[in-house]
Amino acid sequence: MSIQQILHQYWGYSSFRPLQEDIITAVLEGNDTLALLPTGGGKSVCFQVPALANEGICLVVSPLIALMKDQVENLKKRGVPALAVYSGMSFIEVKKTLQNAAYGNYKFLYVSPERLETDLFLEFLPAMQINMIAVDEAHCISQWGYDFRPSYLKIAQLREHLPGVPVLALTASATPGVQADICAKLLFGNTKKIFRQSFERPNLSYSVFNVDSKQNKLLEILNNVNGSAIVYCKSRKHTRDVAEMLQMNKINAGFYHAGLTAGERNERQERWINNHTRVIACTNAFGMGIDKPDVRVVVHYDVPDCLENYYQEAGRAGRDGKRAYAVLLYNERELDELQQQSIVRYPDSHTIKNVYTALMNYLQVPAGGGEGCNYDFDLSSFATAFKTELLTANYCIKALEQQEVLLFNEAFYKPSTLVFQCTKEALDDFEKSYPEYEPVIKGLLRSYAGIFDFPAIISESKLARFVQLKTEQVAAMLHQLNKFGIAAYTPQKDKPQVTLLQNRMYMDSFILNLQSHLERKKSFEARLQEMLNYIHHPSQCRSQQIAGYFSDTTIQPCGICDNCINQKPVHISTEEYQKIRDYLMGVAQSGTVTIWQVMNGKSKISREKIWKILDYLQAEEKIVVNSQGIITTTA
Repeated sequence: MSIQQILHQYWGYSSFRPLQEDIITAVLEGNDTLALLPTGGGKSVCFQVPALANEGICLVVSPLIALMKDQVENLKKRGVPALAVYSGMSFIEVKKTLQNAAYGNYKFLYVSPERLETDLFLEFLPAMQINMIAVDEAHCISQWGYDFRPSYLKIAQLREHLPGVPVLALTASATPGVQADICAKLLFGNTKKIFRQSFERPNLSYSVFNVDSKQNKLLEILNNVNGSAIVYCKSRKHTRDVAEMLQMNKINAGFYHAGLTAGERNERQERWINNHTRVIACTNAFGMGIDKPDVRVVVHYDVPDCLENYYQEAGRAGRDGKRAYAVLLYNERELDELQQQSIVRYPDSHTIKNVYTALMNYLQVPAGGGEGCNYDFDLSSFATAFKTELLTANYCIKALEQQEVLLFNEAFYKPSTLVFQCTKEALDDFEKSYPEYEPVIKGLLRSYAGIFDFPAIISESKLARFVQLKTEQVAAMLHQLNKFGIAAYTPQKDKPQVTLLQNRMYMDSFILNLQSHLERKKSFEARLQEMLNYIHHPSQCRSQQIAGYFSDTTIQPCGICDNCINQKPVHISTEEYQKIRDYLMGVAQSGTVTIWQVMNGKSKISREKIWKILDYLQAEEKIVVNSQGIITTTA
């Protein structure tokens, strides 16, 4: 089956987005490949299609548990068998998953980078027919990136076990230095290929406002721009406050952050995706893996600390190719506070050591023990109990993550699972001896296929309705089946978790790599300065500023950002209007030209004038721009 047929069969698309086919071809030819595609650029298709085109299984390395689960579920819905291993799973669940990856008919195995050097993973690796390694969020491997994770450095060790297997590294944003670091750290060969889509978003209007009242400005924006919106905030409290303020002003809004239960997060996300909620006020925990094309405006209520994050988050607006807006609100006091962040974010070794000791005491980990153990963990309770500032505790724990001492999954969620551990004959004997368990056992067998072979995700409430018992009764029976050794049952978890990657250290052997810590501090300060430069620049096109940060110097002024608009007002004569209108209607009738081709074409018409008339024609419903950016007529 060709890659075009695969795309159509599993995704329903007739053609690839820009660069996707080139990336896929490079991987299928056996080249190590780095792909830089913006948010919403279809990165997952770039490894999923070639993996389906080849025999064997694709190993996907990702740091985001929620994104792993979403992609696995989406693949299953498309009829593609996929698996995932992540922190918090029991030993039995991990072993069963790896057995299925090695000996089952699966096409994808998603793993967190921490799993790659575990004895259990390496035990099953030789039996897996790996056809490619996909590294998502690849900027995490670079110490100079904004989200460095040392565990990513272990990926290169896989290449010793899998010679000749191509690696595809994917990220939405990376400076040239980070790109070079990715290729070096992943041991790319001499035939490596690098594909970088332009950082230009010609339909996205960037604006920056210095305001006394963010609330009033936000209301003004949302009253002037109709449609779905995201408001990014730095704190959980801000998300609630902003949502409540909008509701008081009769704007349908909700809030989202990692402190909500998994059920609450899913429900609020779905309401927003389905346009039951117009505005979602959220922390940066929101948006990963969400492909909602009709977001008309993204407002940053608080200033991000780097352009990488800002570009990715702002880029969630206007994926349908229609005009959209990315607005950043700030005041000078906020910027002064932001410049003090490096002291808070990069605490000294004495502070980190004290927080580590307090954490081990809080979790009751004995000296010399704890490696590989998972602990439910509430950061607020810990900070209160040990009289530590919440931010100080948070960044000390992040520093310990960087040192590969532990993992902290703030938004951890794990559904209930069950797998039978006995033979079918033994299960029949058990039912005869304990007939009161028969309805629950029969309900499990009828509801969950493969439950003898692999831990099935189960719902106690659905099972209870099926067997006409109370949920509490069913849960109690499942616990008893676990005690009898008939089944391995793990109840749902919905709490943040700490996973220890090494035994508790004795104080005299507690050592941190301060040199690395200080280098990252300097890198953070440099990125922050670039963010401040973006905010304060009075005239340069915002799109050019962002693209230039990533060393993309090819794009022209966008004509629609605040700086471009302030440079020169757009005046269109009647004759010009008719000429441009006829040109755009002709393009739309062909049905093959994208908005990007129009903006970057050889026409001598200014972008500002094209946009003005394009907006008018869309408002009059004469033309439409589809999700692929193609301009067509409405007739």
